[in-house]
Parts: sequence; C-alpha cells; structure tokens
Amino acid sequence: MNNNSKKKIFLSPPHMSGNETKYIQEAMDTNWIAPLGPNVDAFEKEIANLVGVNEALAVSSGTAAIHLALILLEVKQGDVVFCSTLTFVASANPILYQGAEPVFIDSEPETWNMSPQALEKALQDAANEGKLPKAVIVVDLYGQSAKMDEIVELCNQYDVPIIEDSAESLGASYKGRASGTFGKFGIFSFNGNKIITTSSGGMLISDDEVLMKKARFLATQAKEPFSYYQHNECGYNYRLSNILAGIGRAQLEVLQNRVERRREIFSIYKRELSSFSGLDFMPELVLTRSNRWLTALTMNEEVSGISVPQLLEELSNENVEARHVWKPLHMQPLFDGNRYYSHDENTSISEYLFRTGICLPSGSSMSEQDVYRVCSIIKKLISEKSHFPRVNAL
Repeated sequence: MNNNSKKKIFLSPPHMSGNETKYIQEAMDTNWIAPLGPNVDAFEKEIANLVGVNEALAVSSGTAAIHLALILLEVKQGDVVFCSTLTFVASANPILYQGAEPVFIDSEPETWNMSPQALEKALQDAANEGKLPKAVIVVDLYGQSAKMDEIVELCNQYDVPIIEDSAESLGASYKGRASGTFGKFGIFSFNGNKIITTSSGGMLISDDEVLMKKARFLATQAKEPFSYYQHNECGYNYRLSNILAGIGRAQLEVLQNRVERRREIFSIYKRELSSFSGLDFMPELVLTRSNRWLTALTMNEEVSGISVPQLLEELSNENVEARHVWKPLHMQPLFDGNRYYSHDENTSISEYLFRTGICLPSGSSMSEQDVYRVCSIIKKLISEKSHFPRVNAL
C-alpha cells in the first residue's frame, strides 16, 4: 500500500534561490514582460562568461537549441546525423524535424556516454559508403562529460562538426574546460528538473559569432530588417522571455552551490550503499568533474537479490520518486529500423545500463534526512531479498 503519510521525495524538483522575485519584479516594473529584454541579454552574457565562449543565445528549450544548431549546420532531408543512443528523445527529435536520418551510437562503460570505439566504426562505415554524417550529437549524460578528447579527434579526422548536448551537465567540466564547449555548438537546458531552471528554457552556445548571429535571426521568426514585416525564409518562435531569463539569472548565482550539494548527495548514497555487492555507481572519469545532476547506479540482480522494477516499486510505495536509466533511442518504436552501432560486436552497453540502471532522488533541496530515508529503504529491501552476505564496508 502506498504510504501517503510520508513526505513525497521527488527525483529532481526545482530549487529556488529566493532571489528570483527580484529579477521578476524588475521585469514587471519596467514592463519588460514580453520575449527579450534586459534579463535575456544579461543571462546570455553571464552564461557565455561562465563557460568561456563568445556567444550564447537564450531560447525556449534545449530542444530548440539543438534544432537551431542542425539548421545552422545545413542538415536537411536525406542527410545523416549520428547521436548518442542513451539519452532523452529530445536529443534526436530535431534530427527528424529536418527530415534527416539519425544513426545511434552506443555508450561505453567508463562514462556511460558515447563510445569512441563505436563512433570510429560508424565513421569508417560512413566514409566507405561515401555518406559522412552532417553532425554528431554527443550527450553528456546525468552531468558526466563524454570522452571528448577521443570524440573530438575522431570528428576532426573526418571533418564532422559536433553538437554537444549538455542539457544535463551545466556546471560540469572535462580536464578543466566547461562542459558544452567542445563542439561547434553546445546546448544547455533549464527545464524544471535540471540543476538550475527557468521553468522552461535553454541556451545555444558557440564561438562562431557569424553563425550565432544567424541563430538569433532564425529564433526571432527570421524577420528581415525592414520597417514592415518581411520574411525571406522560415523562422521560429524560439526566444526566451525576459521574465524566465530573470529566474535563470537568480538560479545561475547559486549554480556552484547546487553542484556541490548534488555531489554531496551522491557521496552519501555511495558511502551508504557501496558496501552492498552488486551495486555500482555511475563512474566519474579521471580529470573530469560531474555535476551529479542525478545519482545513477546499476544493480546486478543475481548478486544484490533485487531488480530495478522491484526497487522502483518499493520506493514508490514509500512515496519516493525514482526512474529507470534512459531507454536507449535505438530501442524506441519511433526509431525502429534506424542503424545502431554497439560498443563492440558482442556488447551493447546502453542496453545493459537500461536493464540494470536506476536514478535515485538527487534534488539539491533534499535534506540529509531525505537522503538517508532513501538509503534505508534500499538497505531494507536488499536485506529482505538478498541471499548473499554483505562485503566489508568501506
């Protein structure tokens, strides 16, 4: 029976700083409530400065940012775009918007992100077939950067541009460089469940000032500079509102606090649960720093004695929200028949992670009591179901 008497613990709820109302009130007082305005301009500059790029464009969603990037790279009907398979569908849907064909690339075990080994095979095949992809969309999953050195080297070898989908990894870094800055374009998401939020919204970033000027034009309905409304090409209503950008500015002020808190939550989970055999946490690659947007782990049912569905059901019964790891896109009915390159001939890492992976509540507003409550539920279930002894605690 669902125990509704206990406080609901959500997976990753919004966490307000308390300063959002200041920026919203400024927008109201100055009547800048429509799209664009001082908060939008400032938010873009603050993001660009934070991650170290020339240009940032505030848009209505991370999906819109990916779509604009594909348009700017002239992806069109009949083209091919490679994309990480272990991700939310929003990473790949814009490929379909352009009438292009997504080809999905498996994960690798050290980051759970795009496998350079699988990418190399896909690029080799594409070159042999005389149809290289117009872009590669690399996802930084759950706040962890992909193996960008290897991926950038491969894409440079074949002269294929990268779109780095860092929707989940704002505040993360790879070898001292901000997540999202390794491709021709990077994107961030400010959806309600992200590490900082504007309710809904996203950001397109790049060092290419010419293409970003074009992106700004396309995102504002492609209105030509006439005294009347003139449109020579298709545009989009993709700009972020001044009010939402104000929320984003307040959220950005506490980004590092949010990263630190999520990392603390991850550390508690790992400390409390690593002593149980069969549980393995999402790794953090050497010389990278994950924002730990979500704490994710895999469970070996034969060793731990419990399955992901069992744990999800038990947590739900205790009024705790948890989720499966993303279902790989190559397994989705929407993409039935699309090509997929696994990590190697015998191993599909993304499918394994989907079968065995779970995301635990990780919101930065969680109290210590909340985190320990989740841990106690997991410990109790393992103790009841497992026939195997615990290994020595760390």
